[in-house]
This record gives sequence, structure tokens and C-alpha cells, in this order.
Amino acid sequence: MIGISFAQPLFLWLLLLVPGIVAYYLFRQQKTSASFQIPGLQQFDKSGETFRNYLRHILFALKVLAITLLIFVLARPQKTDKFQNSTTEGIDIILTLDISGSMLARDFKPDRLEASKNVATEFISGRPYDRIGLVVFSGESFTQCPLTTDHAVLINLMREIKSGMIEDGTALGNGLATAVNRIKDSKAKSKVIILLTDGVNNRGEIAPATAADIAKTFGVRVYTIGVGTQGTAPYPVQTIYGMQFQNMPVEIDEAILRDIASKTGGKYFRATDNNKLVQVYSEIDKLEKSKIDIRQFQRKEEKFLLPSLIVFILLALEAFTRLTIYKNIT
Repeated sequence: MIGISFAQPLFLWLLLLVPGIVAYYLFRQQKTSASFQIPGLQQFDKSGETFRNYLRHILFALKVLAITLLIFVLARPQKTDKFQNSTTEGIDIILTLDISGSMLARDFKPDRLEASKNVATEFISGRPYDRIGLVVFSGESFTQCPLTTDHAVLINLMREIKSGMIEDGTALGNGLATAVNRIKDSKAKSKVIILLTDGVNNRGEIAPATAADIAKTFGVRVYTIGVGTQGTAPYPVQTIYGMQFQNMPVEIDEAILRDIASKTGGKYFRATDNNKLVQVYSEIDKLEKSKIDIRQFQRKEEKFLLPSLIVFILLALEAFTRLTIYKNIT
């Protein structure tokens, strides 16, 4: 809702002086009019007053209008965008993303990692009231962004992710455990982890099954996504001739991903191309939501400049008129 408010509303009481000023002017005009008539001037009765005489009141009108606007200027009018505190539906979500070297495979466009980042970014943009965080993992794991409602920052951090940031490998258990650690103290009714990977756990100190048990203990629901086509896919391989792509079998530990989802009350998804990945996030987007409070603040914009300019123009016009057309009128 958009309206006008005043930073110094007490000055508006000065508007009560305006009717008094007008009344005094009218009273003064009556006193300055002739109180008697001269015999023999009846023939001039129909001549009337000139247009210039009628307009002599414009000087007073300009002054009164300028005073009125000046009072509004002193009260500091402001345009206010009013937002009320509200309760909306939302959940706490940790996106947990595999950034191992195999995520550069080209069975997705442009590759698995960039496709996953793009779809996740759209997912984030579609949930403006949720607190969302980001954990990445390969040979080890770390928190890229804690739970936040500042989605602009989150999306920027998402865009900075690239394969090779940390030691290569697939520490699936460590990635899940890090995500659980970030969300376990949340007060939200629904605590969700979306775990995306394209490989098999081969690194880390925590087994995926153990991490799933920890998630279950803290009431965290885990949705797992296996990314990769069926059969083979062009993987990047470092050779003596530089980086080349070779078709290699797609290996995803679907059994452990299903087990993680089953233990925590989540669901396992398999995304074999970009469209399937979009559909997966769309389905997750329909999850149940818990009530959270959103506090929004008022934005105020000063609006005294225009009336100040009008006051200046009116006073200048009054001075010009008084010193030219009506310079002989007091």
C-alpha cells in the first residue's frame, strides 16, 4: 500500500491560521471600501470595475497558496511503501551439490554441474520466503552459504561454484553430514536437504548410511537426486594431449541414495537430462510448507522538493505581479 505521510506532522496545525488570514483580508477589504456616495455620479454605476481591479486579489491568493504549501514543506511529506508483518508458508532447505570432476560430463547441457546450478537457481528464485543454504562436496565438503533469506547473495555464491574448488572425489557421507549440521538447529516445522550427486561414495570419514541416520535423528527429510544418463556419458579425462572427453559408464549408487531418502522420509529421483532435472525440482517445490514470520520494513521517499519549488514559483510570480501590473496598489 502506497500513501503520503509526514515526518513532522505538528507543523500541519499551522494550517489553522490560513482561514484566519483569509478572514482578516476580507474584513480589511470591507473597511477600505467607500462608506458614502457622491450625488450626481449615478450615471457611472453601470461602468463597473475593470478586469484589472478584479484581478488585484491575485496577489493575496498567491501569498495564501504559498503559505499553505510552505506549511506542508515544513511538515516534510514522504511517500511511504507500507509493508505489514505477515505470516507465510515456508521451509528450511539445504541444497547439497556434488562438484566432483565427473560433474563436468556432457550428457547435460552445457554439463552436469552448470545444468544443476541453473535449475537450482530457478528453484531458489521461486521460493522467496524460504530460508535456503548451500553445501558443496567432492573429496571433502564445506558450507558455501548458511541458511538465509537473502537469495541474491545465495545465487551469487551458487554461480561461483566450479569443479576443482576442493580435492576431487565423492565424499557423499561427508556432504550429507555437513548439510545436517547446518540445518539441525532450525526451528522450522519442515527441515529439508536436497542432495544431488552423480557418483559413488569413495572418500570421506562418514559413511552415507551413518549420515542418513544422523539426519533421521534430527528430523531432517532428505531428497536425493542421481544425475546422469543411462549407459555411458562423455566424461572429461586429463591426457598428455590435454583435457579430452571419453565415453565412460555412468555409475550412480542408486541403492544408497534410495536408502538415504527412505530412512529420512524423503524420496529418490533420477534425472537423465536437463528436462528431467527441471521436473525433479518442480516436484520437490510442491513439498509441504511450515509457517514462518516475514518482517518487512517501510521504505520512505522525501517529497518536499516539488512543493518547495512551487512555493518559490508562487512567491516569484507574486513579486513580479506586484512590482509590475499592480505596483500602484497597496
